[in-house]
Amino acid sequence: MKVYTRTGDEGTTSLANGMRVSKADARVSAVGALDELNAHIGMLVSMLTDEPDICLLETIQHRLFTIGGIIAYLPGLPPASLQDELSADDITLLEQAIDQIAVILPPQTAFILPSGCPEACQAHICRTVCRRAERSLVALLNNSEIERLPLLFLNRLSDYLFVLARKCNFCKDIAEKKWQKHCK
Repeated sequence: MKVYTRTGDEGTTSLANGMRVSKADARVSAVGALDELNAHIGMLVSMLTDEPDICLLETIQHRLFTIGGIIAYLPGLPPASLQDELSADDITLLEQAIDQIAVILPPQTAFILPSGCPEACQAHICRTVCRRAERSLVALLNNSEIERLPLLFLNRLSDYLFVLARKCNFCKDIAEKKWQKHCK
């Protein structure tokens, strides 16, 4: 199979359902944001050494592909096998991971600047790209019949990435930089 097909040379691409759409289509933008998030998570995985974090992030990468597949079938429904790959259990898994990390972290008393060790900074980049992907999904929800589970997953994922960034700094004994209204 060749990497190039030349079918997109005029600014269109095919969705999973075979429909050709503009590369500027909201579905394509949402899938692109998910792909970018997945690449940033891959970079984060390459920086981490904690196996449970790595394992969860790799599971998340698979779920992001699933969400992309679901979006690529719009306006129709994806095959049942694809729909079954994302469940409420995935959201519960993220919530449990957030709760486990929160137990070891000091209480958050202020807004935190995205900074610290490289791993924390990368987790913050993942978080912000996740929020953009979430906004793309919200735009689709306003115009399509898409189930809400992918949106819930991305919302919880950004929370997980935030606490993971805090954990990375905490484990390296790097103080969080708090936002100050009037920095000198």
